[in-house]
Amino acid sequence: MASINLIEAFQDFKDAESIDRPTMMKVVEDVFKTLLRKKYGSDENFDVIVNADKGDLEIVRRRMIMEDDDVNDPNEEVSHSYALKISPDYEVGEELYEEVEILDFGRRAILAAKQTLASRIGDLKKNALVKKYNDRVGEIISAEVYQVWKKEILLLDEDGSELILPKSEQIPQDYFKKGENIRAVVKRVDLKNNTPVIILSRTSPSFLAKLLEIEVPEIFDGLIVIKKIVREPGERAKVAVESYDDRIDPVGACVGMKGSRIHGIVRELKNENIDVINWTSNLQLLVQRSLTPAKITNMEIDQDKNQANVYLKPDQVSLAIGRKGVNIKLAQELTGLSIDVYRDNEGEVEEFDIDLSEFSDEIETWIIDELKRIGCDTARSVLDLTVEELERRTDLEKETIEEVKKVLESEFEKE
Repeated sequence: MASINLIEAFQDFKDAESIDRPTMMKVVEDVFKTLLRKKYGSDENFDVIVNADKGDLEIVRRRMIMEDDDVNDPNEEVSHSYALKISPDYEVGEELYEEVEILDFGRRAILAAKQTLASRIGDLKKNALVKKYNDRVGEIISAEVYQVWKKEILLLDEDGSELILPKSEQIPQDYFKKGENIRAVVKRVDLKNNTPVIILSRTSPSFLAKLLEIEVPEIFDGLIVIKKIVREPGERAKVAVESYDDRIDPVGACVGMKGSRIHGIVRELKNENIDVINWTSNLQLLVQRSLTPAKITNMEIDQDKNQANVYLKPDQVSLAIGRKGVNIKLAQELTGLSIDVYRDNEGEVEEFDIDLSEFSDEIETWIIDELKRIGCDTARSVLDLTVEELERRTDLEKETIEEVKKVLESEFEKE
């Protein structure tokens, strides 16, 4: 029996584990019944038998054996004399089962069948891929980096399906090499030229939410719920959580003993600072918590204007604003209010400043500690002193001080 090289087509089915055997049989049967209808006008008295393991198939034709003079429809009836040539045991009234050679359809018809079959298999694989990842939107998956491009990264999952991690969905500090395994959340499934494109993300709040779910059993079990997450990827994130069990401290459970639970997430997010706060319906208290680590002395909220005026001591203003204004920006996203920061008792907007600890990614910790030892806690407090004064009061070398000042000055130039 001619197999017409169907093994490759069947192998495609085997590779796509999400396509079940009955579906495969039905597709192959439909393709060849179409051929039969074109050649014989009907497929009713034909059986298509598929052998997926060997990659071939049989087509069996059923016809009723009639007296030689009584044959009216050659597609459904066959003469007794013809049947006797196949086997002398056949009698009038019995059914004759006869194998149809695939090659009888002709080379062009066979080629068309192969192309149709390959196309149908491709469509089924696409549909299966779309369904698989539509069901996994919001879930974390691990995939291997296959190709790194300027605007995106191509990854392969465990089944060899292609996934895309765009540059816009990568944390700014992300750097990946071919062959490396990375974790990301499934953001959405797009269709481009009728081809499914699976988009992943590492900047989405849902990525952080899923990481917390993995690290914190109480969240997975539903004892703690994440009310809201706001992020500036790679810089800072704020997570508001609430406990349904009064015996559980939601913030403590998320952070873990000595930060054991949160540290792994911080490393995954390239040292992104994560503030975990208790959610509350009390707007004033929520604003206070959202401006962590700054401590507020007074506050005025106008809910009609969605406006909050916050007063702090001078040394807390830089903490409330944060480096590049990230802390106050996230606080506004979390609370839904526009927040203005003022120096306590003066009613004037504080000159923009940044806590020195915010530069820990560019300035070594021991240098920051040395500057803090002489009372320089913020960027401006360092810039207000001359290089000579800093050299005299600290154990730092002149070159080191000049480099620190360059880093601090460049930050204010950006602002």
